[in-house]
Amino acid sequence: MAISRASILPALMLLFGAVAFVATAEDPLLATYEKWMGEFGRVYSSDTEKQHRFEVFKTNFQFIESMNKQPGLTYTVGLNEFADLTNEEFVTKYVGFKSPSTPKKATPFKYANLTTAPTCVDWRSSGAVTPVKNQGNCGSCWSFSATGAMEGINKIKTGTLLSLSEQELVDCDTSCSGCNGGYMDYAFQWVILNGGITTETDYPYTSGSTGTAGSCNYPKTYDYAVSLLSYQDVTTYCESCLKNAVANQPVSVAIEASGSAFQFYRVEFSLGRVGPIWTTACWL
Repeated sequence: MAISRASILPALMLLFGAVAFVATAEDPLLATYEKWMGEFGRVYSSDTEKQHRFEVFKTNFQFIESMNKQPGLTYTVGLNEFADLTNEEFVTKYVGFKSPSTPKKATPFKYANLTTAPTCVDWRSSGAVTPVKNQGNCGSCWSFSATGAMEGINKIKTGTLLSLSEQELVDCDTSCSGCNGGYMDYAFQWVILNGGITTETDYPYTSGSTGTAGSCNYPKTYDYAVSLLSYQDVTTYCESCLKNAVANQPVSVAIEASGSAFQFYRVEFSLGRVGPIWTTACWL
């Protein structure tokens, strides 16, 4: 009986597919991957996508193993929610600091000549820091950095700690780019011009799950909880100036966070080898 070429090809394709599946199932990291998927609730749209993410996971796992074997590191790295993302994907999704194209003109710094800064300050012990927040699937770090600094100074000045609305900034501050990044100075300027900013409770954060900015809820923007009269930039590349500023209040800063070590850091905090470009925003 003659067998046509057309009937052979589908059989070969099925055979190769079966071999590929067996090879994947026998991979020693598969159990680790499946456990990680369960822990972080990861579900993929297809077997092809799952296989692709497994390959990325394996590459990241190898990086983590290699990093943790290096002597002298003051931190460790480990599997987390970003373990199935390439570093490029991580940077695109979560690194959202955008510096202005034209540097701002330097102004006299309020704490430049302070000589009595303590060696250590922890604003958490003073109740000036809200519980940990999560920007989720949105490059809105700039908004969290800005609200963190405003929450801290408001607690210092009024004695009341209020969690402020990042979503209001993401939705309404058109000088920034929502989930595509922003600049803390622009956020401060927006709050000043708007007359204030509302609370997290009144304007809750949603972009972490939607991955995009929403429409500005203008009535909420006039329901002020905290007002800001002015802000000031710490003198660039002045470590003592930054130390003096942090001694007086939590400070909004940008750091270089685009490396894989930052993507998977686990214990303590280290920038590792610092690059020349600031990429994400936080506060001290």
